[in-house]
Amino acid sequence: MANRLMDPIGRLMGLRYKSHPWHGVDIGVDAPKVLTCFVEMVTTDTVKYEVDKVSGYLKIDRPQKYSNVSPALYGFIPQTLCSKKVGEFAASKSGRADIVGDGDPLDICILAEKSISHGDILVQAIPIGGFRMIDGNQADDKIIAVLKNDALYGDYTDFQQLPPLVVNRLKHYFLTYKDLPGNERDCEITHTYGPDEAYIVIEASMEDYRQKFENLDTLLSEV
Repeated sequence: MANRLMDPIGRLMGLRYKSHPWHGVDIGVDAPKVLTCFVEMVTTDTVKYEVDKVSGYLKIDRPQKYSNVSPALYGFIPQTLCSKKVGEFAASKSGRADIVGDGDPLDICILAEKSISHGDILVQAIPIGGFRMIDGNQADDKIIAVLKNDALYGDYTDFQQLPPLVVNRLKHYFLTYKDLPGNERDCEITHTYGPDEAYIVIEASMEDYRQKFENLDTLLSEV
């Protein structure tokens, strides 16, 4: 009798509850070369959105007080974490021994031809490189990717192939989107890198996540 009840209950729970975008969405079997990503912001957003880490719902972080909008889809890679291994890798590349991970999922910026009307969606993306961004003493890497099968960007395989204007727009956004008058931030992009190094950063963030949340499945099953 219990077995016959489980399937209807499971289906009802699936209809009622959505997966947590950080913990409940699978990164994909082809990671790190093809990723399932969660998009928080799109190019038309004038408000900074981010996922609430507890509930998994998209929340307003802050209104953008100045004319600075994301030049591409912006979000994070599920089941990743910028912690010890990401910080150690950034430290080895930057020559700074004090670098640590920022404690957030790994950020990703996804180039696409079409205008996507809203965030809170999942997309398939192919990493082509990234920025090594240091915010204070925290590693805050930004993976650059293209939307899978995109008509305009889908054939790009390496960050170096992008037009300089696109690269400069991305750099400008990431260096200024947190700025407020009177609140200067010690934020810099120390390096740009191609797909091979992007894979290393992604795999490091996946391992950081596994080490931090290795008992998550057990805890959820008990709940």
